Amino acid sequence: MPYQAPLKDMLFVMNELADLAAVNALPGNEDATPDTAEAVLEENAKFVANVVAPLNHGSDKEPSYLQDGKVTTSKGFKEAFAAYAEAGWQGVQHPVEFGGQGLPKLLATPCIEMLNAGSISFALCSLLSDGAIEALLTAGSDAQKATYLEKLVSGQWTGTMNLTEPQAGSDLAAVRTRAVPQEDGTYKVFGTKIFITYGEHDFTENIVHLVLARTPDAPAGVKGISLFIVPKFLVNPDGTLGARNDAHCVSLEHKLGIKASPTAVLQFGDHGGAIGTLVGEENRGLEYMFIMMNAARFGVGMQGIGLAERAYQKAVSFAKDRVQSRDLAGSAGPVSIIHHPDVRRLLMNMRSQTEAARALAYVGAGLSDIAHSHADADVRKATLGVYEYLVPIIKGWSTEMSQDVTRDGVQVHGGMGFIEETGAAQHYRDAKILTIYEGTTAIQANDLVGRKTVRDGGAVAKGLLAQVRATEAELAGRDGADFKAIHAQLTVASRDLEAVVDYVVANVKSDIKGVFAGSVLYLKLAGLVLGGWQMARAALIAQQKLDAGEGDAAFYSAKIVTARFFADHILSQAGSLRSAIVDGSSGVLALSIEQF
Repeated sequence: MPYQAPLKDMLFVMNELADLAAVNALPGNEDATPDTAEAVLEENAKFVANVVAPLNHGSDKEPSYLQDGKVTTSKGFKEAFAAYAEAGWQGVQHPVEFGGQGLPKLLATPCIEMLNAGSISFALCSLLSDGAIEALLTAGSDAQKATYLEKLVSGQWTGTMNLTEPQAGSDLAAVRTRAVPQEDGTYKVFGTKIFITYGEHDFTENIVHLVLARTPDAPAGVKGISLFIVPKFLVNPDGTLGARNDAHCVSLEHKLGIKASPTAVLQFGDHGGAIGTLVGEENRGLEYMFIMMNAARFGVGMQGIGLAERAYQKAVSFAKDRVQSRDLAGSAGPVSIIHHPDVRRLLMNMRSQTEAARALAYVGAGLSDIAHSHADADVRKATLGVYEYLVPIIKGWSTEMSQDVTRDGVQVHGGMGFIEETGAAQHYRDAKILTIYEGTTAIQANDLVGRKTVRDGGAVAKGLLAQVRATEAELAGRDGADFKAIHAQLTVASRDLEAVVDYVVANVKSDIKGVFAGSVLYLKLAGLVLGGWQMARAALIAQQKLDAGEGDAAFYSAKIVTARFFADHILSQAGSLRSAIVDGSSGVLALSIEQF
């Protein structure tokens, strides 16, 4: 099944839910008109469908490999990346000053979704470059920006993020990589980094590694971590490439999924020391790295959405073609399995969750644009708080959702889904990593509880729930069974979320382990409610369009049906989640360690 970008839904969400017009009105975003957005998305869809998506299945069977210290990527990847860079796709959301297109995040986000739907393994390279660009824009010196940014934005070079070490996974306080200052102001870096996505490849002539390390006098723990630029090839003052740096790939990981993406073990300093330059100030590396992490976390959420869309399309195509058993209502012979009620349920599970996650993520992207570009500083600050609250939900809920959706995709295929040749199994395998890297779902949930809920006493969460209440009032004013059902489920679910926010704030000091025992369930509940809210908004707007006789009636009718399904089948889970969070911590913590 060839991938076809869901442009109609993307444009609907951008314009009607994420309010592209408001983003277009922000200073610096004047070029982001609805017409421009449609044109950009259409071109990106063509590129992904024609160049990237056809590589996905073959690259899973013939992944990247390492030989004599050099990585050869899967067949067609190098040429596809050259075309990607040549077309300017790496620079869509980056500043014009450094060769980018300067378009808002809201417009770049569908492009990110499409690229990941085409091939997550391929898209990972640009994801890490985006993070490196954001970190250097924020913390890099003028000289570093001049040396690296234009080439990163153009795709002439790519970037990586080097955090993890064999003994230091999520606990970055345990980082041991050393950075020894030199008389010329550079540092010599020594250490091992693992799980480095595109740490070595054949796409570009240089790779810009951003590396966490400790200087000799650094304090212990996370307060003693600094960030360094350690390029694969040193860069001469005139911008040309110099000597090979002492940073080498010593192995590639063999993985469950995303097999075509080269995940490298990098060794720094085995031959005298890798030359690096300090980013910003010493001992502030974790702060700078979190700029990359936040950009990457949003991007990983989009990976989940793109992969879910691809799995859904494959499942629909198979269900329409696969003939098996008679229709329950009676038929002359066997029918395609899309006629069977449970297959329809599985497909609606896939469709509704993907659309809800897309809507929430695009709304988040629009908020990010407002937080960066609005003329009023108070509006920027308040909006940034909302966006930052949503980031762990977009990352955590969307990626957990992708596991559910790709699993259902295998189920729709039946026994054929368990066979690698059909491709459904690849989506399922690829989805697993999304809930792990850039911070596991539990790490996202810890962030949601600690930094995003407890720190402000639940103020941002309550502000979002006030907006949900406004949508509930609109639903109450609508006739029809669909709107009554959506209203009933959203009203109950939003109260469940509010009760959990209150529980978290009230109990975190007296029962911190009990609160955090339910943190992942809180994240899931927030995703369900806020995603359901966006689906309710979509249904209301779709009905307005139908009433006015505007646009594609079939599309708008389907949007209402999908929102109703989400309310009945997904939002209805809110009560059990609330109960497990508020009342279920004892079951998590009751056994002693010895009893396990």
